[in-house]
Amino acid sequence: MATITEDKRLIVKVAKLYYFDGMTQAEIARKIGVSRPIVSKMLTKAREDKIVEIFIKDESAHTVDLELQLEKQFALQEAIVVPSSDYAQKEKLSLLGQAAAAHVSKRMDSVNSVGISWGNAVSAFVNAYPFEKNEGVNVVPLIGGMGRSELDLHSNMLTLKFAQKLNTTCSYLYAPAMIKNIDTKNRLLESEDIYGVLDEGRSVDMAIVGMGNPVVDSTMETIGYLSKQDVESLRTAEAAGDINSVFFDKNGVTLDHHINESVIGIDMEGLRQIEETIAIAHGDNKVPSIHAGLLSGAVDVLVTDDETAQNILSLN
Repeated sequence: MATITEDKRLIVKVAKLYYFDGMTQAEIARKIGVSRPIVSKMLTKAREDKIVEIFIKDESAHTVDLELQLEKQFALQEAIVVPSSDYAQKEKLSLLGQAAAAHVSKRMDSVNSVGISWGNAVSAFVNAYPFEKNEGVNVVPLIGGMGRSELDLHSNMLTLKFAQKLNTTCSYLYAPAMIKNIDTKNRLLESEDIYGVLDEGRSVDMAIVGMGNPVVDSTMETIGYLSKQDVESLRTAEAAGDINSVFFDKNGVTLDHHINESVIGIDMEGLRQIEETIAIAHGDNKVPSIHAGLLSGAVDVLVTDDETAQNILSLN
């Protein structure tokens, strides 16, 4: 009877029959007159001795490897990395929105409530999401309004649009995103219409957020919600990024900063308590921001592109 010490010629023959001719281990065993476990051992020996080397030849293999590295490095539930070569920035954002939409759509059967932040990345997700019936899901804004311009990027507007995609209900947060006067903010938070929605936001099953760089190409500065003085103040405080307009340092620690004190929305600790917080972000200027955001522990699922993923991993 053949054993694991069978000569190299037979091991090569078994490997060729299995990998090139597509024969099963049982078929090979009958053909050469040995047991199926012996064939299995021969195939193992072929790999151990480098007689057989297995490669995955597919463009997705590259992105899957990056996903696994990100998941391991940052203890993520999941990383979703899309290939980005030959795409302009706007097209890349659309691809990320589609990838996030596909992920959320698959999860929706087990979700009762979804929290929506604001910004271009969250808008790309909402725009990409298919129309489907999920009447049992309630959609909740995670932060107040973001000023008077770019209304289509506001949390309330995106919440409404996403609820329409699901043919379901939503809540509204009738408050600005930031109020610099703390007394005024505290009075607003006494309103049931406001604190009630914030409580809903803290209790959602899933949150969809973006990540920003407050000091390089800041969307909040572009739309006028942060002044040049605010940006300089955040730079001085060494702000690395923000999620849901809450600013943190390079280690993902929330800054002790007056702008953070002014936010009416779910903070980083609140996001950490949500079962699944999905962050959508990409771009060279956001690499340190995303890296810091992942260190914060507030993100469970990251959706990004391969170039950004490689740059994030290179920081470790």
